[in-house]
Amino acid sequence: MTERLYYRYSFLTEFDAQVISSTPAGGQHQIILDRTAFYPTSGGQPFDRGRLGDAAVLDVCENEAGEVLHITDCPLPIGSVHGAIDWPRRFDHMQQHTGQHLLSAIFVSLFGYATVSFHLGREISAIDLAAPGVSPDQLAAAERRVNEIIFEDRPVHVRFGTREEFAAVGVRKEVQRDGLLRAIEIEGVEMNPCGGTHVSRTGQVGLMLLRKVEKQKGNWRIEFVCGGRALAAAREDRRLLLESARALGGAPGDLPALVSRVAEDRKQSDRLRKDLQSRLAGHEAQALWVGSLSGADSTHLVRRILEPADMDYLRLLATKFVECGPGIALLAGRPGGHVVFAQSPGLPHDMSALLRAALAPAGGKGGGSRDFAQGSCPDAAQDRLEGILESAAVRVSSSAASI
Repeated sequence: MTERLYYRYSFLTEFDAQVISSTPAGGQHQIILDRTAFYPTSGGQPFDRGRLGDAAVLDVCENEAGEVLHITDCPLPIGSVHGAIDWPRRFDHMQQHTGQHLLSAIFVSLFGYATVSFHLGREISAIDLAAPGVSPDQLAAAERRVNEIIFEDRPVHVRFGTREEFAAVGVRKEVQRDGLLRAIEIEGVEMNPCGGTHVSRTGQVGLMLLRKVEKQKGNWRIEFVCGGRALAAAREDRRLLLESARALGGAPGDLPALVSRVAEDRKQSDRLRKDLQSRLAGHEAQALWVGSLSGADSTHLVRRILEPADMDYLRLLATKFVECGPGIALLAGRPGGHVVFAQSPGLPHDMSALLRAALAPAGGKGGGSRDFAQGSCPDAAQDRLEGILESAAVRVSSSAASI
């Protein structure tokens, strides 16, 4: 069984060990040592990277026998080897993991919300809370209390004991395993069973920033960053604020007012655009109506591909056209390959069935009601729009004329 040096010495960056086995595996190699400081993926914390001799350690995991497998890019001879941990990666994981213990403990102590899962990602870490909801005030209170404990620089201890011994001192999360167990104690805050790597004092976490909260499968997910990640996030936030303020012609402190002004301007512009678009569609519908020929039943039929035209305008134009009198509009637009079929109420055709039949050969899909239907064809089939409209026109009436 591999001796796990990281259990006691999270700050150990280099070590010597004996290579017990080196086995090829899919172009890589599985190395087993008699002792290791490399942490294998477990408990929400990713594995360590680094080197074993001349080999790069690409992954670290456990096999069913409880041995630590070091996945390397080249084989190693049986015998002595020197290992070196990727320290920036390891210390980053230590900051995030100890920060998670603090955050989970504070949510329990302040609100009674238990952590049900933890994930340490490359950029963001997260805990899932069993909670009815998490308010902005609760987030602010938890973040403030965690950082107070960080700034107090409290000791973080590694403890070993049995399940019964840990239960007697009140661990945050009880375990059912027997034998000697490991726990992390943050002085005056909590003790919790954990096999991961941690800092030795809370001050080494540096700082915690809560970044996001969202509902996740019945729980509430809290995303956070600690230490170097928190510094990088704060710098990026500052950069974005400065660039945004500069683009809007103000200072960062003016952004709320500037954004409100831009939002109101956008609402007014949208209202004006929609009004102008409606007027344009009305005029274009009249022009299409006048320019179209009616069949024996006085029904006007228009078949037209518009460029550029989005779905909103096609719908509007089709509606305006069939309001002019008995009419059928078969419209398409580029880019996007949007298609809209419409008829005046009372006409005998089924626009939804007509649309599906016309689009099917081109791999398009759509649907709607008897009088109005919409859909689209794939980008690769947009050169077939004319054929789609032509086939629909033929189906509608062999006597219908179009412009």
